[in-house]
Amino acid sequence: MKLPPSDWTERRGLAALIGALDGKARFVGGAVRDSLLGVAVKDVDLATPLLPEDVMKRLTAASIKVIPTGIDHGTVTAVLPDGPVEITTLRRDVSTDGRRATVAFSDDWQEDAARRDFTINALSADPETLEIFDYFGGLDDLEQRRISFIGSAAERIAEDHLRIMRYFRFLARFGLHELDSEAFQACVDAAPKLEQLSRERIADELLKLLATDDPRMAVGKMLDGKIFEHIVAETDAHARVILDRLVRREKAHDIVPGAVRRLVALLPKDWDTQSAIAKSLKFSKKLQKAIVERAPLQGDTNVRALAYRTSVEAARDVALLFADDAALPEMLADLKNWQPPILPMSGGDLIERGLKPGPIVARTLATIEQAWIDNSFPDEKWVTEFVDGLDFSART
Repeated sequence: MKLPPSDWTERRGLAALIGALDGKARFVGGAVRDSLLGVAVKDVDLATPLLPEDVMKRLTAASIKVIPTGIDHGTVTAVLPDGPVEITTLRRDVSTDGRRATVAFSDDWQEDAARRDFTINALSADPETLEIFDYFGGLDDLEQRRISFIGSAAERIAEDHLRIMRYFRFLARFGLHELDSEAFQACVDAAPKLEQLSRERIADELLKLLATDDPRMAVGKMLDGKIFEHIVAETDAHARVILDRLVRREKAHDIVPGAVRRLVALLPKDWDTQSAIAKSLKFSKKLQKAIVERAPLQGDTNVRALAYRTSVEAARDVALLFADDAALPEMLADLKNWQPPILPMSGGDLIERGLKPGPIVARTLATIEQAWIDNSFPDEKWVTEFVDGLDFSART
């Protein structure tokens, strides 16, 4: 079997790169898998039996810019006109502890493929002939949309505990809602080991899972197996109900999946707990802020007022998460193509009108702003008339 004709195999500079390696390279990983699935290929990776120093030397001689991005682990990056290409020397595991592996370089393609997690990720292809090499039944699994560990699921997970998260992410992205009982049980049994991993790695995989087109089945299985107890212990069974409603609404209103929005669906609804979870997952301050901004609606909320205080994106997410079914269409319509306006009044304007500089200026401006918001952001004439009606002499 061969790779289908694809634009990415014809990227500028790629043929010269393959030539510099004297043909001793193969396409590996996601590019091969995604091409066979008809999915757009973003990253192109190569594997080679050549040692990284030899790869650097060859590319430099061919006037191809190369960066030693991970040379100690066998990886260098060629900088090509249409994007970087990572080239990694074939490897074999010497030892693993569930978090990291000690490797040695190899010249055995099957040995290197055996290091990968799932059969569909162990496929490789000759860059010139496009012939596919499949050592572990990946082509059949790909055709069946089946996510299978290479060999023993328990052994693969013991090598890297993060493979638990990757299993459910790949199940959500490529699987046909068909769960391998051995793989699932191995994930359940090893789930406590997730607590040994860095929270950054856990958070990264969690967001990737939630960014898939439809993560509901995968997340549901993780809840069934109590795997979330070792990721976000505060998540409860009701979370799947909110997530299910959210995904249905996204699809009904043609809204692109949002990982942060879906994460909020899984979290408890009180601010303090959400904030603590976001910090425990080592999220950036920007991401922590985004989570907190997506708090549940309180009463009859003006969605544009919410967008003004936070952002249009945050307000839309809050509506999708928490609005009543009857109110949701109008709320989304209110936000479509709307940008929060700028209050047509400043502190300087108030001082020019006779207000003494000091805290009173900020308090008065806040009063004006709230009235402006409550009246659905009227024009400058309305604001001027409102300010004209204020008794500045009573403001000290």
